[in-house]
Amino acid sequence: MLLLAKRLIRTALYVLVAIFAAALAGGLYLHWSGATIGLSGSGRGIVVEHVDSESRMQDLEADRRIDSGSLAAAEGDASQGAVPVMARPAAASPPDASATANYWTEYRGPGRAGIYDQSPIRTDWPADGPPELWREQIGGGYASMVVADGLLFTIEQRRDREVVAAYRIEDGGQAWEHSWKSRFSESMGGDGPRATPTWSDGKIYAQGANGDLLCLAAGNGDVLWQRNILKDANASNLTWGMAAAPLVVDNMVIALPGGRGGKSIFAYDRLTGDVLWSNLDDKAGYVSPQVATLAGRRQLLIVSGTRVLGASLDDGSELWSHPWKTSYDANCAQPLVVDANHVFVSSGYGHGATLLQISQAEGRFSVEEVWFNLNMKNKFNPSVLVDGVVYGLDEGILAAVDVRTGERLWKGGRYRYGQLLYASGHLVIISEDGELALVEATPAEYRELVRFDSIPGKTWNVPAMADGLLFVRNQTELAAYDLR
Repeated sequence: MLLLAKRLIRTALYVLVAIFAAALAGGLYLHWSGATIGLSGSGRGIVVEHVDSESRMQDLEADRRIDSGSLAAAEGDASQGAVPVMARPAAASPPDASATANYWTEYRGPGRAGIYDQSPIRTDWPADGPPELWREQIGGGYASMVVADGLLFTIEQRRDREVVAAYRIEDGGQAWEHSWKSRFSESMGGDGPRATPTWSDGKIYAQGANGDLLCLAAGNGDVLWQRNILKDANASNLTWGMAAAPLVVDNMVIALPGGRGGKSIFAYDRLTGDVLWSNLDDKAGYVSPQVATLAGRRQLLIVSGTRVLGASLDDGSELWSHPWKTSYDANCAQPLVVDANHVFVSSGYGHGATLLQISQAEGRFSVEEVWFNLNMKNKFNPSVLVDGVVYGLDEGILAAVDVRTGERLWKGGRYRYGQLLYASGHLVIISEDGELALVEATPAEYRELVRFDSIPGKTWNVPAMADGLLFVRNQTELAAYDLR
């Protein structure tokens, strides 16, 4: 018995030494490489990320041709000017930026619906994917991109600064950048800005994860005005940062700081940044506001931390609401406007999906839940609606649901917590691991046509499409593909 006990103690000591050695080696690797530990979209898997490694930052800065004088000038707050960047040779087959009007100018495209219908796209992809036009290093964060006047705009994290950058769509070269000292850090979701910039009438409206809201000249990045929505609302930041993309509607920029005492929704003058009005008391969610005409009334459609609601465009007052409480108040996925009276809403963390019917009689709005079930659970990965069918990632697995009944039509294809768009009868999907896939959008069955490696690393950013081009990014790379 004593001999057995000694052997067990010796084995336990060996195991402890091995664990200590592995932890030490891992810690040294993280220290010398600049890598960090993050979580996958499920919240359970561990991901080693090299977003902020010193070598990567040096390479990125060298690529931008930013000299020490420009960096010194950039120090300070958000009032510093934009930094121009040296041009590079054009791609062999550049798109004609003047051929069509600006199209993909807000998060998830027109109406924030995730639908690309500007022109037909090529769907006969070869096994290794469509032609790649260019590829660039990029800073961290989870924002998507918008495209206008031959430029692609996004917001990134570079060292301790949030950076709004404009890239030329013909060759990926950076045209300008504007940065300010701000860094949002969170151990589960990761660091960096989340909210996608919005382009409108030659201006970029960009919001950082700590609430900085800036209006920049889209042509050169000059600051036209700036605010901080959390300070304006006297509100605390959310667990995973400010994520709602600014909404430009009429003469307003709508932001969702989630303050109390009538300071949940803010409307700023889009030209001056002056506060036009604020209203409601909701804690903010992570969903971007959008405009919808429901029950005959043009209104703001908002998913807060605890409910779905319609708000007046005149003053932000509540028109109708429906409770929508998710664990951690983590409502993150964009709702889908089904028709003039119906809205589809989904959240993850085991919550599910619902179809709401909005009605109006004698000036009073009412809401009815048509159905609710667990057949679609969108975490931070919004679905698309095509011909009465919702296609989306149900906790990482692609599924199709009849929007009228809530019936699941099929489920198959693991893309983890990636993102998807719809174009020309197909779903364009970027997986959490950076694979690009083309899937036929049919209610009959799951049909994946092509899948190939695109941008390595954790990829939570929504793709963008404009003028027949597909743009994908994550925390380290930005790439463009020709789908014409």
